[in-house]
Amino acid sequence: MSILYIVATPIGNLADITIRARETLNKVDLILCEDTRITQKLLSHCGIKTPTLSYHQHSKLKKINYILKLLEEGKNLALVSDAGTPGISDPGNKLVDEVIKSLNDEVKIVAIPGPSATITAASISGFPMDKFIFLGFPPAKRKRKKFFDQVIDSKYPVILYESPYRIIKTLKELSFLISNREIVVCRELTKKFETIYRGKIEQVIKEIEKDKIKGEFVVIVERKK
Repeated sequence: MSILYIVATPIGNLADITIRARETLNKVDLILCEDTRITQKLLSHCGIKTPTLSYHQHSKLKKINYILKLLEEGKNLALVSDAGTPGISDPGNKLVDEVIKSLNDEVKIVAIPGPSATITAASISGFPMDKFIFLGFPPAKRKRKKFFDQVIDSKYPVILYESPYRIIKTLKELSFLISNREIVVCRELTKKFETIYRGKIEQVIKEIEKDKIKGEFVVIVERKK
């Protein structure tokens, strides 16, 4: 029986890779990556020479069928995202679903747990995080209002991701709706220039605008009181 490993990789600091993840990436026949160039930096750091193949949200059916064929042939594969745990705001869960539907009895799916930006941010938020809602990236256009309505009405803290290009726009939209709530914004988690912003939304916006807006952001919004 072949194995598809779902391998979590560092979200920034390459030293965060687990021993088990290194061993797995070293022993599989092929590593499936969002961006082979990004994954190659990690592999080079770890001295891993396993070949890679790109697999991302725009991969066509032909690519998916090729991956399924490799598994049918008994190959062991590892799936990684650019950073963090596959299947969280990336297409990894779609591939897992295809494998389950097509090769359920022929492939074992094994998780190699590790870094996750969501959990990393939650752990340092200071909010009660025994229950929370993760919403991923806000839609760029369609259904954006519906997305923010979920944030506003949530009885639990809400975690969302945002790019450096839209972080200010997103925070300003939130400030119009829930200006009285506390938020935590994490930038460049685990990296050299990691920055944590805390406070009311308008205050946080001012602090972010004073800095260079770069890197990925994780936003945690205090629950509805």
